Amino acid sequence: MKNYLSVNDLGNLQNAVKEAIEIKKNRFAYKHLGENKTCLLVFFNNSLRTRLSTQKAAMNLGMNTIVLDVNQGAWKLETERGVVMDGDKSEHLLEAIPVMASYCDIVGVRAFAQFESKEYDYNETILNQFIRYSGKPVFSMEAATAHPLQAFADLITIEENKKTARPKVVLTWAPHPKALPQAVPNSFADFMNEADVDFVITHPEGYELCESFARNAKVEYNQNKAFEGADFIYAKNWAAYADPNYGKILSKDMSWMVDSEKMRLTNNAFFMHCLPVRRNMIVSDDVIESPQSLVIQEAANREISAQTVLKRMLESL
Repeated sequence: MKNYLSVNDLGNLQNAVKEAIEIKKNRFAYKHLGENKTCLLVFFNNSLRTRLSTQKAAMNLGMNTIVLDVNQGAWKLETERGVVMDGDKSEHLLEAIPVMASYCDIVGVRAFAQFESKEYDYNETILNQFIRYSGKPVFSMEAATAHPLQAFADLITIEENKKTARPKVVLTWAPHPKALPQAVPNSFADFMNEADVDFVITHPEGYELCESFARNAKVEYNQNKAFEGADFIYAKNWAAYADPNYGKILSKDMSWMVDSEKMRLTNNAFFMHCLPVRRNMIVSDDVIESPQSLVIQEAANREISAQTVLKRMLESL
């Protein structure tokens, strides 16, 4: 596997999940693959789970790791070509990228949507500059439009906990005080559409996801109806995608919060969220603290999804 950007890069999804579960049984079985190899993790945005889990995954494989916080300690980077650099940005990404790449064998990049231009975000401008100019394998640690490491971990978690062969999985929008990117729901939809699940997306009108991610998922605007008989509830906020409201908050309707009353409509469903989560906005305390909450297991599986991806990338070097 050269680069990891979406579910398509994993090939057969069932085989990828099986491989991940085997890796979880013995995390150090492939330590030889990363000997004398270096993984550079470049963060344009904040991180807790992604940073720790990916660094741990690389170490499990015997790799050296370098972590760069672009906004803390590095020169401020310009990302656009043709700009007269007479402001506060001292270095251009087009010089920085090949320099960074000269110090490593694999590059991980985290760069969120900026909500200034849908074209800029959905072209994955920063991530694709790393792919084009680094000359090294690149994997996404959350980009403007997708978070494939998170979605892979989500699928592993569902496979480990499902009680029926083809569970009903519901992705539900929930309120949030800030405008959040579509990356997590996009990737979750991307993976669920390829997995053997009954997949439903529920959200207020105006929050439709990009069709290339939502694809054949059933969209239900009545949240209560969507929850009926569900085996897994995945809650996440996202800002509007469609023009002219791209990146905007259209609703803060607190009735969309996931609480015990909503969960009683389900088939004793498990609750999932990528974290960090706004308690009593996205989900009530009693739901996230219940025995049906998988948020910690889900986060722990971030190490496993990252290690499976890095293992495959190392095998391709």
